[in-house]
Amino acid sequence: MTHMTPTTRAALVIGAAVALVAGLAATPAAAHAAGPTPTPTSSAAARTTATTTPQTIRTASSATLYKGGLFVDANGEAARAAATLSSQGRTAEASAARTIAQQSVATWLGGWFTDAQLVQKIDATVAAAEKKGTTPVFVTYNIPNRDCGSHSAGGSADNAAYLRWNQLVTSRLAGHRAAVIVEPDALALISNCPTQTNGREATIAAAVATLADAGVPAYIDAGNSNWVPSQTMAARLKAAGVDRARGFATNVSNYYPVESERAYAEKVSQASGGARYVIDTSRNGRGWKGTWCNAPGAGLGSLPSVQTGSTKLDALLWIKTPGASDGQCNAGPAAGQWFASYAVQLVANRKVG
Repeated sequence: MTHMTPTTRAALVIGAAVALVAGLAATPAAAHAAGPTPTPTSSAAARTTATTTPQTIRTASSATLYKGGLFVDANGEAARAAATLSSQGRTAEASAARTIAQQSVATWLGGWFTDAQLVQKIDATVAAAEKKGTTPVFVTYNIPNRDCGSHSAGGSADNAAYLRWNQLVTSRLAGHRAAVIVEPDALALISNCPTQTNGREATIAAAVATLADAGVPAYIDAGNSNWVPSQTMAARLKAAGVDRARGFATNVSNYYPVESERAYAEKVSQASGGARYVIDTSRNGRGWKGTWCNAPGAGLGSLPSVQTGSTKLDALLWIKTPGASDGQCNAGPAAGQWFASYAVQLVANRKVG
């Protein structure tokens, strides 16, 4: 295949969640419905910092939406890896991890968190971002049958459960400045397992509407430039409620160059009513390398940045965490574990300028 398989993305994200959730005294196997839904009483829910409303989600400038710039998590995966490697005297690998840790990387949310852990993670991230005056980016990744039922199957039990989960996420973000990437692979995979994705577009539309009603700007995942034709994707986006979203996202966890993604995204935008978009540049500095799994020769792409030009491009983002292994391939450790030598390669091959 010429794109990351859904199975691999599921394994990657869940694997990465193991270390993340460990600090919250849980495992990714813990279902989000394991406990009662917490009420919004934390300090993160107490004050309003949002810069968009339901009426301005589509019309606000990118500078307004990402006021203060993109949030850099001082306790993110790369930062934790740097500390561990440094304590082991692995200076070159620690240096590479620190280079990655200096950039904004999205925070992924899924069923590996219990409800209480989900609230804690969102609130802590929002609070840290607001302390810095910056804007965090989240990824929702919990759609039912998100990987077409293969051996790494995951997601909510059904569409109703997913929408309840999405409501909890929304309740923590309401009134706060943040952007949400909605369900990587979900629309692009519809052709792969149509019977298992029945109602998916309507479910995403309902989730996006919930976010929009709370003033939270969402970008629906739209695959990449070498997956689903632009006209087909535009039709799916419209069915999935892109008219209520800020727009869509492309190239999540992939390697395709910005030029290819922009050409694709502009076609999708034109065919979907002028929706805006973001591009994942975390590992696309050297373009497609013939494999999705810890691709040899790959490099960090353009640094995360808010775009303020006249096009529909809102931002270049690091949605995938560069340095986290795609799986046990090309000498990599298990999916989601920090791949120290690969991080060194990504930094050495990074895009310059």
